Amino acid sequence: MDFQVVVLAGGTSKELIPLVSNEVPKALLPVANRPVLSYVLELLEQNNLKDLIVVVEGEDAALRVGGWISSAYVDRLHVEVAAVPEDVGTAGALRAIGHHLTAHDILVVSGDLVCDVPPGAVAAAHRRHDAVVTAMLCSAPVSGPSDSASSGGKDKAKKPGRYNIIGLDPTRQFMLFIAAGAEVEKDVRVQKSILRAVGQMEIRADLMDAHLYAFKRSVLQEILYQKETFHSLRQDVLPFLVRSQLRSELSFDGAQAEENGNDKAASLDNKVMLSQLMANASSQSFHEHGAMGPNGFVPFPRKTHKCCVYIASKNKYCARLNSIQAFSDINRDVSFISFCIQDY
Repeated sequence: MDFQVVVLAGGTSKELIPLVSNEVPKALLPVANRPVLSYVLELLEQNNLKDLIVVVEGEDAALRVGGWISSAYVDRLHVEVAAVPEDVGTAGALRAIGHHLTAHDILVVSGDLVCDVPPGAVAAAHRRHDAVVTAMLCSAPVSGPSDSASSGGKDKAKKPGRYNIIGLDPTRQFMLFIAAGAEVEKDVRVQKSILRAVGQMEIRADLMDAHLYAFKRSVLQEILYQKETFHSLRQDVLPFLVRSQLRSELSFDGAQAEENGNDKAASLDNKVMLSQLMANASSQSFHEHGAMGPNGFVPFPRKTHKCCVYIASKNKYCARLNSIQAFSDINRDVSFISFCIQDY
């Protein structure tokens, strides 16, 4: 498919201390008696994606992960393990290995993903729409009861997990808006230009960004090199692409001016509060009908880029090992699934 596959395997995640250490990096954390990284590698192998770059934070962790891969997947996968500095983030990790990226499209997979969704389906959707990015979304997992409840009558009701607020077009193929992390706690604003173009937007808070992305390489690298402060694919790169998708091109200067508040009047005029969203007549493919010009929305003579989504079926399993609670939940789920298969 002319896709280059990059697995972001992390290092010693602070969220997983004391489960991880210098001797046991995150990628080798056991899930049902096998390293969590093995679930991603075998998913890729099953989909005939066997040429991989595995990116690990820290030289020592990279040596340990590389040694395990060499022994476990000899003659099965062709894996290049690349060490990057610690705490560079997912965007920084891709920036650091930029000279290795040569294919037309890049498939980026988180090494802590445990799922049975074929990555080829994401790649196919990406190619079908000629998108600059396609993100896989899954149903947000329901976490089990916490084992670390405090004693002495100080227990508090467990709060539901907060994931992303995602805006989709009526066909559920294009991502129109995304808010993640601390943004979810703030007043969320949506660009009027998006609403004018698409007519209506479906707001979802029940979907998890699975950290499996297909990127058009040329666009991804341009962003990484021009936006040196971007640290995260999920919180920086993806939202930037979504915000700028009705521009004639990726206008970095214009986007930066808006982000810095240099044109506050225009910025406020192009945004509305989420509570003010109104459902109007919808367009099946808004990229083909309108684009942002200097004075706002104009009829389409301009080329816009597309940010797409692939929403996994609810009967598929999809979870990320990014917390101690997730470690417990995934071990429980995988052990139960394995038991059911053996019993069957």
